[in-house]
Amino acid sequence: MDSTRGLGITRKNVSQPAVWLPTIRAGSGTDVFTERLVEGLRRRGIRAEITWLPLRAEYAPWTVPVPKPPNWANIVHINSWLHPRFVPRNLPTVVTVHHSVHDPAFMPYKTLPQKIYHRFWIRPIEARNLERAAVVTAVSRHVAAQVKKLFGRTDVVVVYNGIDVENTFTPGSEREPHRPFRLLYVGNWVKRKGVDLLGPILETLGPDFELVYTADRSGAHTQYPLPPNCRCIGRLAPHDLARTYRNADALLFPSRSEGLPLTIIEAMACGLSPVASNIPAVASIVQNGVTGLLCTPNDIRAFERAVRSLSTERKAWLAMRLAAREHALREFSITEQTRAYFHLYLRSIPWNERFGIRDSLRTTDCSSLSEPWAER
Repeated sequence: MDSTRGLGITRKNVSQPAVWLPTIRAGSGTDVFTERLVEGLRRRGIRAEITWLPLRAEYAPWTVPVPKPPNWANIVHINSWLHPRFVPRNLPTVVTVHHSVHDPAFMPYKTLPQKIYHRFWIRPIEARNLERAAVVTAVSRHVAAQVKKLFGRTDVVVVYNGIDVENTFTPGSEREPHRPFRLLYVGNWVKRKGVDLLGPILETLGPDFELVYTADRSGAHTQYPLPPNCRCIGRLAPHDLARTYRNADALLFPSRSEGLPLTIIEAMACGLSPVASNIPAVASIVQNGVTGLLCTPNDIRAFERAVRSLSTERKAWLAMRLAAREHALREFSITEQTRAYFHLYLRSIPWNERFGIRDSLRTTDCSSLSEPWAER
């Protein structure tokens, strides 16, 4: 039974979310997440706007003026790391957690300054944001579990990152593997990503294999010794990146800790199977032997064996490429991500604004207006 009958509540008179996203420009995947989400929301007819804050707003927030939210906004959507100084108290807040830097598995790969910064600066910020959030989302089941364990939020909603699987990240025509077999690495060059393993893996594989890799935004890729069968292709725009995915034979991804790696879902959407570390966030989106191959973290020989097997078994290579594309279509569409956030925003808008009725009616069951769109 629809418990909203008699209240004059219909989908037509439900107020539309209008979303403001104050965001620190970090030059990372979180920037890409925000830009793609806003693009998807606007395509759906939802008003959404980013206010970019400089990087120093993360570690020295008192040096950055506090921007005022637009008058039209009725929702604020933030990264869990955003200092509460920049979060308006008069709007419901949706908080997205992109990566759990407090995960014990991540600790061996942090420097001492990073450990101090995350424990005594970032963790209290996240705690304050999560405590007052109307809705908390996480980009993977692994991140959601960490949030529940560390901060006590039991209502975390998992919404996978979305990408343009229809126009940008699409597969190419059927072809044979390259000779030498072409591996691709895309991402920042930090130890957490396992970039120190790239050189030893390619050295072990030898001249029948090559690695093409994107440059780090700060030039950190020049600090890692690599054998002659590795070459840099610079920094790429999205359409150039998609073409590079299509022209590679496998994605090499030896990361040690992730939230939800955009690189893997972009690659799979282009029909490129990953050879990746078997860590929780990756194992939740890559089915070993079906959409890609998973290896023991830090095990150079395991990566070598996986790459060699993929290069010599053409039927398996083709089957994985097709399965990876199908999986990306089902799980990582920007349309699905946008739809999920639309309903989360709708849930967050105060009842008296959504329906124009008294606050005393806020306890009315409105579940009939929702849809099954996200994973809890």
